[in-house]
Amino acid sequence: MPTATRLETISGGVTRPQGFRAAGVSAGIKVKGLDLALLVSDGPATAAAVFTTNRAQAAPVLVSIDHLARSGGVARAVVVNSGCANACTGEAGLAVAKGMAAETARALGCPAEQVLVASTGVIGVELELSKIERALPQAMGALGADQGSQAAQAIMTTDPFPKEAAVRFNTGGTADATIGGMAKGSGMIEPMMATMLGFITTDALVPQPLLQRALRAAVNDTFNAITVDGECSTNDCVMLLANGASGVTVDSSSYDAFLEALRAVCLKLALGIVRGGEGATKLITVTVTGSASAVEARRAAKAIANSLLVKTAIHGGDPNWGRLIAVAGRAGVEFELSRAAVSIGSIALFAGGRPHDENTPAVAAYLQGTDIDVSVDLGAGTATSTVWTCDLSAEYVKINAEYRT
Repeated sequence: MPTATRLETISGGVTRPQGFRAAGVSAGIKVKGLDLALLVSDGPATAAAVFTTNRAQAAPVLVSIDHLARSGGVARAVVVNSGCANACTGEAGLAVAKGMAAETARALGCPAEQVLVASTGVIGVELELSKIERALPQAMGALGADQGSQAAQAIMTTDPFPKEAAVRFNTGGTADATIGGMAKGSGMIEPMMATMLGFITTDALVPQPLLQRALRAAVNDTFNAITVDGECSTNDCVMLLANGASGVTVDSSSYDAFLEALRAVCLKLALGIVRGGEGATKLITVTVTGSASAVEARRAAKAIANSLLVKTAIHGGDPNWGRLIAVAGRAGVEFELSRAAVSIGSIALFAGGRPHDENTPAVAAYLQGTDIDVSVDLGAGTATSTVWTCDLSAEYVKINAEYRT
């Protein structure tokens, strides 16, 4: 299959593709700041989504799953609030999530099942529908193709910065298509499709089965390959809307080109989540090689990325390769110590069954940077996997110790 004949990173986010508008307003859910986002396609869009695997799924997740099934994968809008997860809130929470969709649908003049819902914030707190009802007219009035950044701000909780991405691509035809996205997430992050939300738009026309297939593939290599603290939330979701406004159609012959562009947007957003992890000072790329299978490579990479000892050592600039070997050895995957190796940056610390402590000073200097590469060879095969994480600082503890207070 061909890859994109041109793939260009451009500015913007969810409203960069043609035919999409967004808004971000304050509904008073949070003490201050924007907390209600609205994303609208000018016409019906094909929709795909992936959701948290947490069995304590929040009301908006349940409602969105139901709406996708009832609409046959068609959506006009997504309404998102921050400041309250509307999770573990029982029948009252479900009524609020349904009400958010119904009020948005009434304002747009579309069926309620064509509106998807997402929420993020504190679990177990009731969301006041009246606040959203009062703010929706303002959001409708603020809708614009230049308001994507406002929407990206409105979905944040503890995020230190908004996350947006967009690319323009061409599959060999006369017209270009665009994919744009926004995401939130900073803590409670290990998506297994965290508190992470992702919203992606494209002006290409993509049949729903292909759209769902592409989203799952892109998410697996990006959002599902990140972790901040190993926690899977109740509200995680990634939603993708394709409205066809560009006139570009994606079929089986151009699927790989579309997937390449989609993966580029997802990866930028996913790395933004890690880089903005609660209390994070370093972005860490963990690459596992020499694994017996791709599944085991991912398992080992996630184990390393989630290790508190590894994360704190890197935060402190300590080139403690023994922690990496120890995690690899207890990850429950095939592992051959005599053939294993550890490198930080491009510098070997353990190889051939023995340590290379003479390289420790160079690694200690490298660890003072903000973008850190860690490589572990399991010595058991040829499969590889890459996972992204961040360091663990005292600030992470402070943020989460005070989250509700």
